[in-house]
Amino acid sequence: MNLKKPKFWDEKNPNIYAYFLQPISLLIRLFAYFNSKKKSKKFKIKTICVGNIYVGGTGKTSLSIKINEILSSKNFKSCLIKKFYKNQIDEQKLLEKNGKLFLSNKRINAIKQAENEDYQIAIIDDGLQDSSINYDVSFVCFNNINWIGNGMTIPSGPLREPLNSLKKHKNVFINGNLENIENLKKEIFKVNPNINIHIGKYQPINLDEFDKDKKYIAFSGIGNHHTFMSMLKINGIKIVKELEFPDHYEYSEKDINKILLEANKLNSKILTTEKDYLRIKSENLSQIKYIKSELKIINEDEFFKSLI
Repeated sequence: MNLKKPKFWDEKNPNIYAYFLQPISLLIRLFAYFNSKKKSKKFKIKTICVGNIYVGGTGKTSLSIKINEILSSKNFKSCLIKKFYKNQIDEQKLLEKNGKLFLSNKRINAIKQAENEDYQIAIIDDGLQDSSINYDVSFVCFNNINWIGNGMTIPSGPLREPLNSLKKHKNVFINGNLENIENLKKEIFKVNPNINIHIGKYQPINLDEFDKDKKYIAFSGIGNHHTFMSMLKINGIKIVKELEFPDHYEYSEKDINKILLEANKLNSKILTTEKDYLRIKSENLSQIKYIKSELKIINEDEFFKSLI
């Protein structure tokens, strides 16, 4: 089952529900603290973790794919690592389309497999809180719109760790469409003045497939729906209605038929994200188009130095 994040998680300030849940948040953080003290394993293969402290929608998969692309272009034998989750088949398919993917119920086993096959660098999509692995390099990803929500940890807010945890990291990556970047930088530098901040922008790469004179219904079940909508509007796509579903949502035939009916009423075409498209199993799939996007890294040379 995929549930939508509570709306109060992304309010600017914590509300009564957030404070009511705070004792549970403190217990979870205490458990995480003791868990982090367990011995972690170092590998011969270089490990790069692309993770987050905000739950979902921070562009980890897009950045993992981009890192693999950069390293491959410079003749490094790199691969992608993903822990298997049944509800994340979309991300697994996307990674498989863009490189060699090692998938396992335990990240350690996937990394060992990559090491045995003589890969030089393993890029781990998610796993920043996996204390069993001693990563060589890690990136903490944020979405420029969601940022840290109300700033509280689960279940009071959307954070896996408090923002102060950035003190122990060297690299932050901000994904999105370049809105509000300078303010976010100031907030990050307050916590850790020495951290490296990298910026990425989503760029659609198949816009020529869309008629900008037509109207569109846009839907998605991803963690950064608002960033997706922002990208569409910036690039001149006329959106007459948007539909947001929970992250990793499994669409039923009934869901798709409702979207088709709405599109017919509004005399509009239908578009979604590539991740959503990969999850849809419908006889009407041909009536849905998807925006294929890639992550452009601002100042890629500096970013590469942080990788190596």
